[in-house]
Amino acid sequence: MTAMQSPISVFARPSLSSYSRLRLAPHASTRRRFLATVRVGPVVGAKPPTAVLMMNMGGPSTIPEVHDFLSRLFHDNDLIPLPFQPLLAPLIAKRRTPSIEEQYSAIGGGSPILKWTQLQGAAMCSLLDELNPASAPHKSYVAFRYAKTLTEDALAEMKQDGVQRAVAFSQYPQYSSSTTGSSLNELYKQVKQLGWGGNGEVKWSVIDRWPTHPGLIESFAHNIKAALQTYAEDRRSDVTILFSAHSLPLDIVNRGDPYTAEVAATVWAVMSKLNFSNPWRLTWQSKVGPKAWQGPQTAAAIEGYAKAGTKDICLVPIAFTSDHIETLYELDIEVKEEAEKLGVHLTRASSLNDSPIFIRALADVVSNHLKDYDAGLIGPASKQLLSSDPRHVSPKSQETKRWLASGGTNMSA
Repeated sequence: MTAMQSPISVFARPSLSSYSRLRLAPHASTRRRFLATVRVGPVVGAKPPTAVLMMNMGGPSTIPEVHDFLSRLFHDNDLIPLPFQPLLAPLIAKRRTPSIEEQYSAIGGGSPILKWTQLQGAAMCSLLDELNPASAPHKSYVAFRYAKTLTEDALAEMKQDGVQRAVAFSQYPQYSSSTTGSSLNELYKQVKQLGWGGNGEVKWSVIDRWPTHPGLIESFAHNIKAALQTYAEDRRSDVTILFSAHSLPLDIVNRGDPYTAEVAATVWAVMSKLNFSNPWRLTWQSKVGPKAWQGPQTAAAIEGYAKAGTKDICLVPIAFTSDHIETLYELDIEVKEEAEKLGVHLTRASSLNDSPIFIRALADVVSNHLKDYDAGLIGPASKQLLSSDPRHVSPKSQETKRWLASGGTNMSA
């Protein structure tokens, strides 16, 4: 277990005890009052906003957007490297569109991730104006990789707002070259294509990972406790907590990508917060294609538990910051149906969505970043981001990282 503890000391700040004094109370009445104060709409006034670019995969908000979403996804060789990708990607997207449209129809006709990201960003910036008045006003911009609002749309809005200071804030708490790395490569590409924001017009810095931030950990722990309350008291401590994260192909894992280690660090920190009250395991979901992926797969793990006689399982999506297709369809429909057939009583901890604890965590991450950067304690990009995987060096990523290391001041850095 010692090997799993070391990442926590590297990533965690501030302490859990100090964070708990800052957090918002998680009661429904507090949530209503809190969200009622969120500032929406454009920032007005002479001073341009400090931009917080909320980077994530995204998802189609409507059924007609599904094909374009899949096309962008399968064209991304950071996420899914394919031979003859320009030829194969359109074919795969076309073939998979009907089945994926059915999945989105089953969850209401589209992904809610844009709604949640907009809400989280606006609420975060409302708090940031209080926590960090020196850089106020703050404004969030959604930069999705594969769905509207796309990175280029966010940059165009930032340019219109006259932004001079921007934080690229990954909404993947655990870093992978296939997710955060892909979003940063796209940011660099779109800045170059726009011809704005890459040669000193905007002062950039990056929050590339935050897997054990105390507020993130407290958010997960709070939702797990609430889910466990649905079990009878005499069974509660025996419920198996099954953490589920999006899987990665093993060839990406084996080249040294840090994602699986950082997910494990998140899980360990959450269980530490819960005083290791229950048995637990980390499983992986959303495997695509014939290649070998990180396992065990979540559905297969539940089947194995059922065969061993385990009947109570609490499922926790540990690598997502809001609901989307992987939680609402894959876990809540597919996995739940299989669990019921196996006689397993399966509950799922709520996603972070509009949790006041989580939104305070977002604001805390950005506030600390801005203060530390302005104090000269950190650079525009972390040393971990600027390093390469030990068995993989991407020229494209190296160019992106050199630009980020310059604070976005030199496209040829």
